[in-house]
Amino acid sequence: MKKTLGFIGVFSISTGAMISSGLFVLPGMAFARTGPAVFLSYFIAGCVALTTVLSLSELMTAMPKAGGDYYYVSRSFGQLFGTVTGLLSWFALSLKSAFAVFGIAEIIHLTLHLNLTTVAVVLAVVFTLVNLFGVQEAVRFQIVLVAGLLGILVTFFVTGVSAVKVEHFSPFLSEGFNVMFSTAGFVFVSFGGVLTTASIAGEIKNPSRNIPLGLIGSVVVVTLSYSLITFVVVGIVPADMLRESLAPIALAGKMSSGNWLYAAIMVASFLAFITTANGGILTASRYPIALADDGMLPGVFNAVSKKKRTPYVSVIATGLLLAASVLLELDLLVKAASVVILLSNIFAHVSVVIMRESRISTYRPTYLAPLYPWLQLLGIAAFVLLIIDMGLQPVLFSLAFVSAGVLLYFIRRKKADPMSPALIHLLQRITNKALVTEGLQKELRTIVEDRDAITRDEFDRAVEQSCFVELDGAASLDDLWNAVSGNLCACFSLQISLEDIVELLRERENESSTAISDFVAIPHVIMGGEQQFHLVLVRSRQGIRFNDEHGAIHAVFILFGSKDMRNLHLRALAAIAQVVQHPSFSKRWMKGKGHQDLKDLLLLSKRHRQ
Repeated sequence: MKKTLGFIGVFSISTGAMISSGLFVLPGMAFARTGPAVFLSYFIAGCVALTTVLSLSELMTAMPKAGGDYYYVSRSFGQLFGTVTGLLSWFALSLKSAFAVFGIAEIIHLTLHLNLTTVAVVLAVVFTLVNLFGVQEAVRFQIVLVAGLLGILVTFFVTGVSAVKVEHFSPFLSEGFNVMFSTAGFVFVSFGGVLTTASIAGEIKNPSRNIPLGLIGSVVVVTLSYSLITFVVVGIVPADMLRESLAPIALAGKMSSGNWLYAAIMVASFLAFITTANGGILTASRYPIALADDGMLPGVFNAVSKKKRTPYVSVIATGLLLAASVLLELDLLVKAASVVILLSNIFAHVSVVIMRESRISTYRPTYLAPLYPWLQLLGIAAFVLLIIDMGLQPVLFSLAFVSAGVLLYFIRRKKADPMSPALIHLLQRITNKALVTEGLQKELRTIVEDRDAITRDEFDRAVEQSCFVELDGAASLDDLWNAVSGNLCACFSLQISLEDIVELLRERENESSTAISDFVAIPHVIMGGEQQFHLVLVRSRQGIRFNDEHGAIHAVFILFGSKDMRNLHLRALAAIAQVVQHPSFSKRWMKGKGHQDLKDLLLLSKRHRQ
C-alpha cells in the first residue's frame, strides 16, 4: 500500500465520517429529550470522543498499519480478540455506510420518485467503483465534498446567528443535568466515524505528524460545528416545531434566510451522506487486508492492483457487503453496529494501558496521550455507560457477530503466525515467568524503522553484533575491565589475551577519563590486526565508580577497533553521543529488560545516519 495521505486527507476522511445524520436529522430528536441545552450535549459527546482520539493517536503513531482497531487489539490482547474485533468493525463500518447510502437514496427517491432499494444498490456499486479507481482519487473526492460541506455549514452559521432569539433558550435546563448528560450518549453516534480513520493508518505519509493533527483537528472542528450549528437551530426554530422535525437545520435555514439557504442545506445533507458512504467503504475495506496479512482470511484479500496499488479484492468484497446490507432492515443492524463502535472505543483505551504497562521497548509512539491513565479510565467508564444505555437487544444481536469472529479464528488460527501479545508481556512482568516470544517486539521494531525511514548503517550493524555485560551491585573499574575482557573473548574471535585487553583499557582510562556525563562512559581503544571493530554494552544498575567526579556510571559503551577502522570508530563515538543526549535515554536504559531492549534503544534512536 502506498503512503499517499497527508494531513488534509486524514482530516477530510475523519470529518466526512462524522458529519451526516447526526447533524442533519438528530438535533430535533435530541432537543425533544433535553430541551435548549441540547448543544451542550453535543459538546459533551465531542469531548468524550476526544478522549478516544487522544488514545487512538498514540496507538496509530506507534503502529501505523492497515486494519485499525483489528491491528492494535490483536497486538494488545491476542489474535482471538483481534479477529473478533476486526470482523465486527468491518461489518459495523459497512452497515454505517449502508445507512448513509439509504440517506442519499431517500433524497433521490423524494426528488425523482425512483425505487428506493434500486437506487441504494446502484449507489453502493458507484462508491465501490470510485474506490477501485485508487486511494488518491477516492480521497480527492472526499476532500472536495468535505470542503463544500463545511463551506455551507459556515454560511448557515454566519447568516443564521443574527436570527437567534434568546427567549428560545428559556428555561435552559428544562429537563435537568442528568438528561443533558444522557442525551450526550444519545448523540454520541454522531462521532462514531472518528475510529474509521485508524484503518488507513498504513497509507498516511509522515504519520508522526499527520495522524494526531488530522484526527484531533477533525474532532475539534466537528464538535464546534455540531455545538454551534445546534445552538443556532435552537435559537431560530420554535420548540414545538423543533421537537417534530427530522430536518431541523433545513427548517432553520428556511426560517432565517428563505428558500436559498434551505436548498443549500439540502445540498449539504446530500454531501454529508456521500462523504460518510465514500469514507466508510474506503476505511472498511482495509480490515480484510489486515486479517489476510495475519492469515485470518485467505491471502487473496490483500491483493493490490499493480498500477494504483488499490486493494481491489477487499474493496469489491466490502462493496458487496454494503450492497447486501441495503437490502436488509437496518434499524436493529445500525444499533448493533453502534454497540460495536462503542466497544471499539473501549478497546482503544484499554490497548493504550496494556501497551504501556507491558513495557515493550519497541512500542514507540511519537504522540503520547496526556493524563495517563486517568484519561483512559474516564473514557472506559463513559463508554460502558453508553453501551448500557443502548439496551439489551442490540448487545445480544452483536453477540451473533462475535460468534462469527470466534468461529473464524478457530478455523484459521493454524495459518496465523504465533505471537505473544502485549497482554502476555504484561502478565510476564507481573508473574516474572518466561511466557513470551519475541514476535511482537520484532514486528514493532520493523514498524518503527519503516515509520521513521531508518536505514541501517555500519554502527547499527555493530550494535546488532555487540555483546552485553550486566554488572550486579556497585562495581569498580577493575570489576568492569575483568568482566568486559572475558565477555569480549567469548563473543568474538580475537587474537589477543585477556590480560592485554585489560591493560589496553587501563591505559586508555589513565590518559583521560572516558566518562562523558554522570550516567555514560565511552571507553575506546585501538587494537592490532585489520578489519576489527567490536562493541560491548555494559549496564550497572547501582553504578560503576570511574573516579571521584563520576562515582556511579550506569551505561558504558566500550569500542575496540583496529587502525584501519578509524572512520567507523569516530562515527560510532558520534552516534553514541547523539543517542545518549535524548531526554528519555537514561530512563529507557535502566528499564530495558535485557540485551535486545538495549540494542533496540540504539537501533531505533533518532540520529544522523550515513
